[in-house]
Amino acid sequence: METVLNTAALTKHYGAIRAVDGIDLHVERGSVYGILGPNGSGKTTTLGMLMGAIQPTAGSFSWFGNGQRDENRKRIGCILEHPIFYPYLSGEQNLRITAGIKGVPEKEIDKVLALVELSARKKSAAATYSLGMKQRMALAAALLGDPEVLVLDEPTNGLDPQGIAEIRGLVRRVSEMGKTILIASHLLDEIEKVCTHVAVIKNGNLLAQGAVGEILGEERLLEVGCLQPDAARQW
Repeated sequence: METVLNTAALTKHYGAIRAVDGIDLHVERGSVYGILGPNGSGKTTTLGMLMGAIQPTAGSFSWFGNGQRDENRKRIGCILEHPIFYPYLSGEQNLRITAGIKGVPEKEIDKVLALVELSARKKSAAATYSLGMKQRMALAAALLGDPEVLVLDEPTNGLDPQGIAEIRGLVRRVSEMGKTILIASHLLDEIEKVCTHVAVIKNGNLLAQGAVGEILGEERLLEVGCLQPDAARQW
């Protein structure tokens, strides 16, 4: 399998706080790779470094085997924070702005709206969207330009059960299109349901990584330091 992302001893310290402490990740093309850990474990900091928003203290990472070149950004779509849109513009108008920033033809807008099942509401003001709809709109924006990789930080955070199911279904559909997805979550259930591979981190340290079935079995969870697997499902 082709490697999409490698990190080598990736580290971020804030003074005496070791937010991320020497993490080595290996992500193959076509995988749905979960980064699982409790809140404060270093997941968001890791994604921030990978997307160039946070400068590493030490270590390195490489996308697509060519390091950290600016050209890589066009090949990656991401959602690192809660989506923010112009509330009084329609969903379509908001995506038109994103398409302009990315240099993407506007004809792609209808395609991504259809993919996230928002075509019927594309003329509605973003202020009228539910939180789940806003998250789907954020995914539509990330998919503009047909990126090879999607990077998602806690994509179901704060959503109701219906919204969670919609986002998980969308992640599966995007994966079936052949895209590689990197998703950070504190929910074990989420990683089990949508991911093919997982890295388990805690206190900035990598505890284990590999195929979901190998790492998230109850006995394996005990080995990597989770003494209560059932409780871990509520991370």
